Amino acid sequence: MDIYGNALLDFHQTGKADILWLHNSYDEPEEMPIEVFFRGEDDMPEIELKALGLCKGKVLDVGAGVGSHALLLDQKKIDVTAIDISPIAVQIMQERGVKSPQLQDFYKVKDKYDTLLFMMNGIGLTGTLQGFEDFLERANQMINPKGQLLFDSSDISYLYEDMPMPTNQYFGEISFCYEYKKQKGSWFNWLYIDPATLQRLCKKHGWNCKIVFVDDNDQYLAQLTL
Repeated sequence: MDIYGNALLDFHQTGKADILWLHNSYDEPEEMPIEVFFRGEDDMPEIELKALGLCKGKVLDVGAGVGSHALLLDQKKIDVTAIDISPIAVQIMQERGVKSPQLQDFYKVKDKYDTLLFMMNGIGLTGTLQGFEDFLERANQMINPKGQLLFDSSDISYLYEDMPMPTNQYFGEISFCYEYKKQKGSWFNWLYIDPATLQRLCKKHGWNCKIVFVDDNDQYLAQLTL
């Protein structure tokens, strides 16, 4: 069941929705503000605007949601394909006017691109550090010469200031589960990777890594090139 998509659809159709809860593996459930997925350029944080400003050539917007970033790239006449695994999100993208929305799993994409874009910690879909290393090998085959990989992520070590770090896994490996209208979806793994670990793994797999922006909330924007 597309719990996340159902919440997006309610907001898209009526401008309001019930609370979308995000359960996690480290603390109490948190309320996920649905309106952030629908924000326009004026409401986007600087880190996302900087990423969009770096996009070039043929762009793949991965985990595009309802297409807010793709819409801005469309307006700038940038060739962008927006993909998501939520059928409802892709439907909403179509209705919002995204030019090239596709229901697609990143790991099954066959084309090559100049920019692979993962916003709102979309790189988290890699799930684990090993998943991220596998992803780097996959992305290597998907970008054109002089292409780039852009994503934002966070150092979440601050979560463990008052409790011990996990000993059986990397501290940035989290599990989440959506709940909407008393229906819960399946748990899924999500990754937050700190800059030092990112730099180490990029070097290991033959990528250059540049941290191009850091905000006040320990979020950073990374630009990877081969």
